[in-house]
Amino acid sequence: MAQDWLEAARAAETAARRSYGKLIAYLAARTRDVAGAEDALSEAFAAALAEWPVRGIPDAPDAWLLTVARRRMVDAARRRRLDESASEQLQWLTDLATDENDELVVPDRRLGLLFACAHPGIDRGVRAPLMLQVVLGFDAATVASAFLVAPATMGQRLSRAKAKIRQAGISFEVPERDALRERLDAVLEAIYAAFAEGWSDPQGVDPHRRNLAEEAIWLGRLVAALLPEESEALGLLSLMLHAHARREARRGASGHYVPLAEQDPARWDAAMIDEAEALLSRANRGGVGGRYQLEAAVQSAHAVRRRTGEADWPAIEQLYDALCALTGSPVAALNRAVALAETRGPASGLEALDALAGDDRLANYQPYWAARADLLARSGALEAALEAYSRAIGLESDPAVRDFLQQRAAVLGRDQPH
Repeated sequence: MAQDWLEAARAAETAARRSYGKLIAYLAARTRDVAGAEDALSEAFAAALAEWPVRGIPDAPDAWLLTVARRRMVDAARRRRLDESASEQLQWLTDLATDENDELVVPDRRLGLLFACAHPGIDRGVRAPLMLQVVLGFDAATVASAFLVAPATMGQRLSRAKAKIRQAGISFEVPERDALRERLDAVLEAIYAAFAEGWSDPQGVDPHRRNLAEEAIWLGRLVAALLPEESEALGLLSLMLHAHARREARRGASGHYVPLAEQDPARWDAAMIDEAEALLSRANRGGVGGRYQLEAAVQSAHAVRRRTGEADWPAIEQLYDALCALTGSPVAALNRAVALAETRGPASGLEALDALAGDDRLANYQPYWAARADLLARSGALEAALEAYSRAIGLESDPAVRDFLQQRAAVLGRDQPH
């Protein structure tokens, strides 16, 4: 019996991994009741763990789960039938409940669910967490930990967002072509935010963040597969794959931080880079590059080091010129300064950094101070470099990166004349 339960649990986990968001999107498509769909599906999974070990795993687990979940939604709607809208929902759910076909093919409405999560009426800061919960099935505590928010706070934000979807009648439909770009940008931005959270835990030591980057890539694959002609969707997936291909190389054998310039390209995932390059090529055939295409092209220019031993810094400089013009981002301007230091020398890089000194958005941004420290050291301004390293060290939360900066500062301190 124990073995049967383990087999059932594995089957349920596989179904959740493959189809959780697909089932939620289907159950909530008409009612807009995401929370109700989640509750019903949770009960369906509980029923599966109770029944599958006894009766056997069904041939179509997704259809079985859908049948049970929709019955739960019908029962819940009957209990709370208070107004005309509830009656309309009940009629739709009752229609669903009459279909007992266990071989039902569940329509894939996940893309519509993603667009609902990224609706302008949903607060920008909760879009990525909402996608992780309703499309991938992350619980509120896991999402809260990944985004460094108290579980109660995150739970409230997610509940408010789901209530907004229901109360405002937000459609689970992909917008028309003329409105697609705005909403697609919001979807991609939320996916990238999730990836960035996972990327900040490169060793996977945080159990809540461990798979976050992979899950974001999974969402990126979903959007790229469902909107294969959208260059920015392809560009984002390429960007994430390029970055993720280097994850193992970001730490040495002892766990110490290894900056990109010092990483061994042999430790990069060659197959993942090749896939990223193919995606970028497809994206570029779609026309003028957007933000994610340009950022993916930057990563591609770094990946050239696999073959030549050196990154293509002139191309990186030009790409950051384009990113600065497109986005006005201070981070793009910072990276452009780093590229200038490689193509024209540290003095040119410092001059570009000096132009950013008054930007409050960079005042507490660790990479700005680390870059400044490095360029000052290369220019021979050792005392100013040590001051910049001190600022960078104080702003860094990753122990491995902080140790790296402290070691650089220590070497510089030994070189300083007394």
